[in-house]
Amino acid sequence: MTARLTIALDVMGGDRAPGIVIDGANIARERFPNVDFLMVGDEQRIEPLLARLPLLRKVSQVLHTDKAVSSDEKPSTALRNGRGSSMRLALDAVADGRAAAAVSAGNTGALMAMAKLSLRTLPGIDRPAIASIIPSQRGETVMLDLGANVVCDAQNLLQFAIMGDAFARAVLGLTNPTIGLLNIGAEEMKGREELRQAAILLRESPLAAQFHGFVEGNNLSTGSVDVVVTDGFTGNVALKTAEGTAQLIVHFLRESFKSSIWARIAYVLMRPALTQFRNRVDPRRYNGAVFVGLNGIAVKSHGGTDGLGFANAIGVAADMAMHGFIDKIRSQVAVLQATSADPTPAVSLAP
Repeated sequence: MTARLTIALDVMGGDRAPGIVIDGANIARERFPNVDFLMVGDEQRIEPLLARLPLLRKVSQVLHTDKAVSSDEKPSTALRNGRGSSMRLALDAVADGRAAAAVSAGNTGALMAMAKLSLRTLPGIDRPAIASIIPSQRGETVMLDLGANVVCDAQNLLQFAIMGDAFARAVLGLTNPTIGLLNIGAEEMKGREELRQAAILLRESPLAAQFHGFVEGNNLSTGSVDVVVTDGFTGNVALKTAEGTAQLIVHFLRESFKSSIWARIAYVLMRPALTQFRNRVDPRRYNGAVFVGLNGIAVKSHGGTDGLGFANAIGVAADMAMHGFIDKIRSQVAVLQATSADPTPAVSLAP
């Protein structure tokens, strides 16, 4: 039998908490029957919701706290005042081994600050990064950093590549994911100095066979590589631009089908294809950004998502825990450090 896995949920985090968190857990329960939930939050609000879902109630334990981190709270304030909050207690459950992962739809800055304090960074990792999955023509692509580090040096980008490789193996099930550095051009002389230095480091690392080189913004949608590595400023702008473009296309389609009676008839005929298109670009499908580089799994759900979106964030956490994501990063960093100190040829990082 598959071993039981416990995931801690910040039930009070998010725009529509606790309802969407409970709904998401109930959806995820069907996909992951070996998962138990540690529901962290206000027991008086959680229990009535669980009472209506007896199957979820059987695999759930409630850890009561009436403290929650607000969506507009500064990270520094959350660190000072958030001890005992639902967010912090969910992370602490991972730190002390009661849970394999924590999921929250709460304040991103506060979650990152608390996760760094509670879980600490892995040995050999200077800075944690935010990684997530984006859709592409080839399927799905891992991208990091998405906002944790505005300024990065070449060594940071190399570490992001290591963590992105482990993410793609654990969540997407890829054996040897290809890796690209996001740049303003594919030519080797293009871009800032730290990007060119990072490319040199990657070509000299055990990831060399997987390193594709530089990729441009349009390659995000074509999916020319499995893992896109960049600094947090560029990654966040690129992600928000892609999300806005998808919303713009959907808006244009809606307006076009309202333009005439013939357009409305065309909509009826095209409805199956449009439903498939909507499902393909549905942001709920790709919900669940991961703080990689920490000594524990912490997943950030979009604050405005619904139950289905939160369920997908839980799915990311479960996949990473079941596939040994943290151990993969540890082993790859160890191989990288050993290779850097040893002049012998690099070995494969594949598990």
